[in-house]
Amino acid sequence: MTADEIAAFCLQLPGAREDLKWGSNRVFSVAGNKMFAILDFLGDGLAFKIGAELFLGYVDRPGIRPAPYLARAYWISMSAPYPMPDHELRELLTRSHQQVVRKLPKVRQVGLLLDQ
Repeated sequence: MTADEIAAFCLQLPGAREDLKWGSNRVFSVAGNKMFAILDFLGDGLAFKIGAELFLGYVDRPGIRPAPYLARAYWISMSAPYPMPDHELRELLTRSHQQVVRKLPKVRQVGLLLDQ
């Protein structure tokens, strides 16, 4: 996937928005400021939340590393070309979005959960 394809995919997730932060980082968030993915992270990279249960398995894969400054929250990062198939990347970005949504107060989750 290209950066524009990733951006388009992230923006089609419920309630997602894009902002430019910290220079040229394209930050995708939900509910105002809850980040779930960052494009152009430290150059041409992509970073997103993976969750504790998958973190160690993914950082052992070639081309994937703990995201600087965000690894303690179980974020991974990778550079283009991304070291996984497009369908897996879409699935992980959706998972990241849903993990963030599930941490919101119940009243703010309405309309944002995909498996309602």
